[in-house]
Amino acid sequence: MRYDLVIFDNDGVLVDSEPISNRLLAGYLTELGHPTSYDDSLRDYMGAAMHRVHDLILERTGRRLPEDFDDVFHGRVFAAFERDLEPVPGAVGVLEKLAADGVAYCVASSGSHERIRVGHRKTGLDRWFDDERIFSSQDVGRGKPAPDLFLHAAERMGVAPGRCVVVEDSPLGVRAAVAAGMDVYGFTAMTPAAKLAGATRLFGDMGELADLLV
Repeated sequence: MRYDLVIFDNDGVLVDSEPISNRLLAGYLTELGHPTSYDDSLRDYMGAAMHRVHDLILERTGRRLPEDFDDVFHGRVFAAFERDLEPVPGAVGVLEKLAADGVAYCVASSGSHERIRVGHRKTGLDRWFDDERIFSSQDVGRGKPAPDLFLHAAERMGVAPGRCVVVEDSPLGVRAAVAAGMDVYGFTAMTPAAKLAGATRLFGDMGELADLLV
């Protein structure tokens, strides 16, 4: 099926940020007295908006995270991005192919607008994404796994949900895309295929995606 709109998740799909941010998140939560391993962070928070971190910690411990938690965490993440962030191998080639073929695309991420832009500037992906192609969980009331973000992106891009495909690497993102009535291609580079079982199809190399979208 040829889609009218390709909606990319950002972290782990376009930029190789998941290892960086989840190591830092696990370390910061542990520092605050909430022991969290890297694998715990991937399992519980990968693909989620920041409110999920607050909600799960409160639910599990009855304690709220500090008011400046998001600011401190993002400060650490952005500093690490400036040092270490790279685009996901193959992502630039996919964007080049979509642009050449005249296929509409955008990014819809649980991350903030600032996080998306910092990552894109560092990796050079900002040339592919102007403001009209960037959507964040900040734009809607509920983050993934609710479908709101993907539906918002499709509406703003002027494409019916049934004509969209989402490219995702997290179970929460796959659930959100399915709930939005969209096809979803699950990227298994970091996530076991079994955890993305609801996806329309699975792939493990971003370089394969352009051919899959034909």
